[in-house]
Amino acid sequence: MKVLLLEDHDAMRELISGHLAQCGFVVDAVGRGGEALAAIAATRYDAMILDLGLPDIDGLEVLKRLRARATAQLPTLVVTARDAVDDRVRGLNAGADDYIIKPFDLVELEARLRAVLRRPGGREVVAQGFGRLTYDPASRQAFVDGVDLDLTRREAALLEEFIHAGARRVVVKDKLEERLYSFETDVTSNALEAVVSRLRKKLAGARAGVRIDAKRGIGYCLVGEDA
Repeated sequence: MKVLLLEDHDAMRELISGHLAQCGFVVDAVGRGGEALAAIAATRYDAMILDLGLPDIDGLEVLKRLRARATAQLPTLVVTARDAVDDRVRGLNAGADDYIIKPFDLVELEARLRAVLRRPGGREVVAQGFGRLTYDPASRQAFVDGVDLDLTRREAALLEEFIHAGARRVVVKDKLEERLYSFETDVTSNALEAVVSRLRKKLAGARAGVRIDAKRGIGYCLVGEDA
């Protein structure tokens, strides 16, 4: 899953981004409201973490502009030092899905983010099966007949994109790269192919009953081995 983090404090931004990356999220981190709005216009995100105290545009204004767009349903977790009840009410009325006050524990932030994603319209869903394979988006784990495939963070993210797209539906290469890597990551020309190759080997070795097919010049799709 890909998350947009809007936090103007450099150290806090790096701390949150690093923690979420360790938890399996792909994070684009920015420090200004204008940058966030531009990122949302260009990239599909599963959720946004939004600080209200920004140097250019107030966070509530960013949220209002977001809710007026086609991306209006983007789950949004507000993170702020504004702890007055009126401030929390204004944030929720502006369209925030949840609200967490600084200082906070990173574990709680992650839990609240996952809770927002589980709500109607969020991306996170219950475990899904395909062939002998079961994928649990909550834990980012894949199992074949109950045995853990032991996927890396990017392998799990890649499998999640295929399962989300559906059987035999091709996901274009550019879209996969966008979903697997943050815009600060230096992506080599064969980086995605390397992740696909590793995931293929793990699926084949576990006899998962599914395989990854390449559509030359387009992308990849997940299909049953009998297809």
